[in-house]
Amino acid sequence: MRLANECSFKTMTEHRKKILVLCPHPEGYVPGQRLKYEQYFSSWRSNGFEVTVKPFFNEATQKVLYKKGHFLQKVSGTLGSYCRRLAQLFTVPQYDIVYVFLWVTPFGPPLMEWLVSKLAKKMVYDIDDLVYIKHSKAEPWYALFLKGRNKPMFLMKKADHVITCTPYLDEYARKFNTNTTDISSTINTDTYVPVNKYENTDSPIVLGWSGSHSTIRMLKTIAPVFLALKKQIRFKLLIMGSTDFELEGVDVETTEWSEEKEIPTLQKMDIGLYPLPNEEWVLGKSGLKALQYMALGIPPIATNIGCTNRVIEDGVSGFLVSAEQEWIDKIVLLANDPTLRKTMGMAARERVERYYSIKANEAVYLSILQSVSDKK
Repeated sequence: MRLANECSFKTMTEHRKKILVLCPHPEGYVPGQRLKYEQYFSSWRSNGFEVTVKPFFNEATQKVLYKKGHFLQKVSGTLGSYCRRLAQLFTVPQYDIVYVFLWVTPFGPPLMEWLVSKLAKKMVYDIDDLVYIKHSKAEPWYALFLKGRNKPMFLMKKADHVITCTPYLDEYARKFNTNTTDISSTINTDTYVPVNKYENTDSPIVLGWSGSHSTIRMLKTIAPVFLALKKQIRFKLLIMGSTDFELEGVDVETTEWSEEKEIPTLQKMDIGLYPLPNEEWVLGKSGLKALQYMALGIPPIATNIGCTNRVIEDGVSGFLVSAEQEWIDKIVLLANDPTLRKTMGMAARERVERYYSIKANEAVYLSILQSVSDKK
């Protein structure tokens, strides 16, 4: 009996398909990875896949990557990352699927990407940003070369399947590959739990924003809104992800992001803000910040551009705005009406559960991996 069980386990293990994930950052560090494919690893593993993750940057380099200074550590860390990536190429043929997120290496022509495409049995390419666009018409060809802007198009062509995150990005990917699937960033609704009591007390209403050092400029575009709001409501502005925001006369609380603090900080917010500029790169964003607010039952107010009108039903699960006065009007409306905040917050939570949760999308990922691994 014991021998039979051992043989059965051995057979099951031998049939597990192996996935190699090549990504920029270590697990648990950046939203683009954490709230996209990383949170499906347990589902993949429990459904017969063996997952190995090989990030480009190691944890030591990652911790200083976006900090000022540390130049030598960044350079040596990047060079070491290239050496590790080169060594990892020898293991690629051992895997049934290579899952590439954004790129294999960050700079230069798609040489490493070409090698992976030649060595991989099957390849899935996941892109969640318009990393290929030029940010200036004056940007010279050699800048594009050094920044590796041609890598996404190369990977789209060579992949057996391309996973995107917005209709705009999916339409672009179809110029290079007919096998694409648009999967938005998604939320683990088991860990994102609403706690807001939707009450107006003596405490100020908390207007919240979540982002990073590189995106704080978007919040700064609506600074005049906060100055105007001072005359109408009592509020505190809670910022997570950057400490680079001050506004005279406005109560501002800032905190650096950490995985442990993320959900508890978001739960302190009464209204979630998601301002966006009218720029092309926004069309590659899936509306992740809005989804995080919504999953916690926090009504969002977002700029009406890109995917925000797919994520938010205007007037039902949040508000979409375009002008400065609209920002002011909608914030005041929600701040003064706790019942409306609750109604919208619960509608927002329900929408995430139905369309943008892990439970709603895990079968989509599994079907892609299964169809690619079975492809002859």
